[in-house]
Amino acid sequence: MPSRFRRAVLHASIAVPSSLFAVLPAYAVLGGSPMQTPSGATATTSSSVARAAATGSSTSSSSSYSVIETTLETGTVVREYVTTSGTVFGIAWSGPQIPNLSDLLGGYFPQFASGVAASHTAGVRGPASVEASGLVVHSAGHMGSFFGQAYVPSALPSGVSSSDIK
Repeated sequence: MPSRFRRAVLHASIAVPSSLFAVLPAYAVLGGSPMQTPSGATATTSSSVARAAATGSSTSSSSSYSVIETTLETGTVVREYVTTSGTVFGIAWSGPQIPNLSDLLGGYFPQFASGVAASHTAGVRGPASVEASGLVVHSAGHMGSFFGQAYVPSALPSGVSSSDIK
């Protein structure tokens, strides 16, 4: 498949309104509550502990969070990173179909869409990447293999870095 076509498919899957994504319901909202497990999907939860060195001390403090991994009916896996208070601070996905980013990003989706549109206007093509102070999203892939991550930098718990969201 020519790379020009793959980029067009990726661009279309990101820039087209939610009507394209109607076949892949996912109900997580970045900055909100974890998704309800969609019909036909399976979910598992695991706890993680992040460790950060305390400033000026050799002791460490820990903050725990949960990772909810949902395998959608399509085979796409969505991982939600959830604080102990129940707020989704990061999301990662991988699989044969891109999940509904409008649903996953919630109120952050317009900022993502504007960032992608600005990149395209500037002539940048390829993987979708938005890095702003309030939102970071990386989405890439090709037909049958999509992956990405999204997180709110200010919402990362102590000891958690962007590399933990995968």
